[in-house]
Amino acid sequence: MRLSSRTRYGTRLLFELAYNYGKGPVLLRDIAKRQDISEKYLSKIIILLRSAGIVTSFRGAKGGYTLSKAPSEIRMREIIEALEGDVAFIDCTKDAKACPRIEKCPTRDFWCGMETAMNNYLESETLDTIVENYKRKVGEAGEVYYI
Repeated sequence: MRLSSRTRYGTRLLFELAYNYGKGPVLLRDIAKRQDISEKYLSKIIILLRSAGIVTSFRGAKGGYTLSKAPSEIRMREIIEALEGDVAFIDCTKDAKACPRIEKCPTRDFWCGMETAMNNYLESETLDTIVENYKRKVGEAGEVYYI
């Protein structure tokens, strides 16, 4: 499984909103500049995120975008499903009628187990996790020790 650029860029967009959470709306052009992503492409992604209820938009001079809820409440699975669709490796893991061999299939249990493990991981990670990991990286990289 390979995630599309829409998901990769969408998570970077959401990282910016999570990083600035509580500071007011963020302009899409500012996110595009900081993340080096086309503003036009981000404007298509933001529509999907708004439709999924992950972001809220504000109009006017102090307009922009914010997260609809706290970063700790937005699971990565929710984001990936909003941008990619249902998280499934193969059709028969979601729909038993998709394959006539399902009863005796030697690999279906493997795919189901792999899908369960991935979904559990995506449920355990939040936008807040990404922000905290970033802060830790920046803090470690930015530290200077003097002797």
